[in-house]
Amino acid sequence: MVVHADSISKRFGRVAVLDGLSLAVPEGSTLALVGANGAGKTTTSKVLMNLIEPTSGTATVLGVDSRRLSPREFARIGYVSEHQDMPQRMTVSGYLDYLRPFYSTWDRALETEIVSEFRLPPDRRMSELSHGMRMKMALACALPFRPALLVLDEPLTGLDPLVRDEFIHRLQRQAGEMTVVVSSHELTEIEAVTTHVAFVDRGRVLFQESLSDLLARSRLIRVTLPTPVQIPRRVPKEWLDMRAEKNVLRFLDTRFCAPDLAAQVTEVVGTVERIDAEPVALRTIYTALARAMRDGRTKA
Repeated sequence: MVVHADSISKRFGRVAVLDGLSLAVPEGSTLALVGANGAGKTTTSKVLMNLIEPTSGTATVLGVDSRRLSPREFARIGYVSEHQDMPQRMTVSGYLDYLRPFYSTWDRALETEIVSEFRLPPDRRMSELSHGMRMKMALACALPFRPALLVLDEPLTGLDPLVRDEFIHRLQRQAGEMTVVVSSHELTEIEAVTTHVAFVDRGRVLFQESLSDLLARSRLIRVTLPTPVQIPRRVPKEWLDMRAEKNVLRFLDTRFCAPDLAAQVTEVVGTVERIDAEPVALRTIYTALARAMRDGRTKA
C-alpha cells in the first residue's frame, strides 16, 4: 500500500478530531476521502504529510512512518491544499525556477505544457493571482516532477465551473501514473478520477471500497403502488433516504440484488404495480448516507 493508516487518533485538547481512523490506499488508485465538514478529512491529510503528528496510531507513506518523512520521500510527493501557502512576491516563472532544482525527476516539457494549458501568466506575482489561478498554480507545481503520490485537500473549493473542469481534466491525464488521495465536497467532479472511496465520519473511516463495487451495489429504487402510500415503519437497514409521494415510494438500496428485490419490496409494502431500479452517482450515495448517519438511522 502506498498509504496505510492504522488506528490513528488526533486530539486537540479535549476534542478528538481523529478517533481510531484506519485507511489503506493501493498503488495507482485515486482514493476519495468523503465526509461532512469536521469529519477529519483535512486532519488525515495533514497527518499523512507530517504537518501534524497523530496523538496515537501510525501511518506509513511510501513505506515510511509519516513522522519520519525525509526530503527523499517528499521529492516523490505532491501536495495541493485549499489554503496553499506560496511566496507572494515571487512570479509564476520565478517560483517554478525556484522549485525545479529540488526535484531530480522534474519534467520541463510537462511544466511548459501545464503552464500553457492553465494559461498561467509567467510574469505575474503570486499575490496578484485569483483564487482559481492560485489553485492551478499549486497543481502546476505538484505535477511536473511526476510524483508517486499526490495528496489533494479540498482543491476545488471556491473554484468556478470552468476552472474545476480544467483542474480535473489535468488530473485525468496524469492520474494513472501516480497514486492520489483527494478530499473534496465536489463529488460530481472528482467521481471522474476516483477509483476508491473512504467514507469518514467523526474521525473514523466507516467503510472503504472500490468505487465500482459501491456503484454496483447501490440503486435508486422507485416503487409504484396501486394506491397512495406512506413510508413504512419498518424497512431493511440497507434502504436509505426513503420518501413517499402519492403512490410512489422512493429509496436508495445500498445492498441491491436484482433477483431478491421484488420479494423484499412486496414483503414490506404488499402489492405493487411496478419496480424501477436506476444506477446512481457517488454524490447521491453520499448524501443518502450522510442524512441517515445524521439522523442516527445507520452507522455506515
